[in-house]
Amino acid sequence: MSAPEARQRLLDHLAALGIDAPIVGYPAHSTVEEGKALRAQMAGTFTKNLLLRDKKSRLFLLSAQEDTAVDLKTLHTRIGAQGRLGFAAPDFVRTLLDVEPGTVTPLALLNDTDGAVTFVIEKDLLDAEQVNFHPMIQTESIGLSPAQLTAFLDSCAHPPLAVSLA
Repeated sequence: MSAPEARQRLLDHLAALGIDAPIVGYPAHSTVEEGKALRAQMAGTFTKNLLLRDKKSRLFLLSAQEDTAVDLKTLHTRIGAQGRLGFAAPDFVRTLLDVEPGTVTPLALLNDTDGAVTFVIEKDLLDAEQVNFHPMIQTESIGLSPAQLTAFLDSCAHPPLAVSLA
C-alpha cells in the first residue's frame, strides 16, 4: 500500500473511532534534531519510535519522548524481553508495520493484524496533554491525547505496556 493510501486508511480508522486530531505538515527528515527544526510551533510532546527485537526474535515497538535516553542494555528487564534488545531490520518495519524506516509510529500497529509486535510506551507520555506521531508518512505529525491513543491501540488489539525509562 502506498504511503498516501496507508495515511488515508489510518485517518478513516481514527474517524470511525470518533477521533479528530490535528495534523501538521513539514519537510521529510531523518533525525529527531532535524524534525525539531522543521515542525514549527506544533503543540504537544514529540516522540521517537523504535522497532526493537530481542534474542528470541520477539518484536517491541517503543514510543518515548524524543529527548529520552533509551538504554537498550537494560530495557529488556523492564518489558519482559529475552536478552538485550537491538534494532529490528528495516524489512520488519516494511513487512509488519507497512511503513518505511524513519516513519515508525504506533499508529502503524493498525497493520500488525497478527499481533507480532508488543507496544511499549514511556509512562510519562500517558500524562501528556498531546502526543505527536507520524500518521504513516514522514512529512506530517498528528497529535493525539493519551485517551485517543489508548482507544486507537485498543481498537487494534495492542494495549500499551507503560514503563518508566528514567
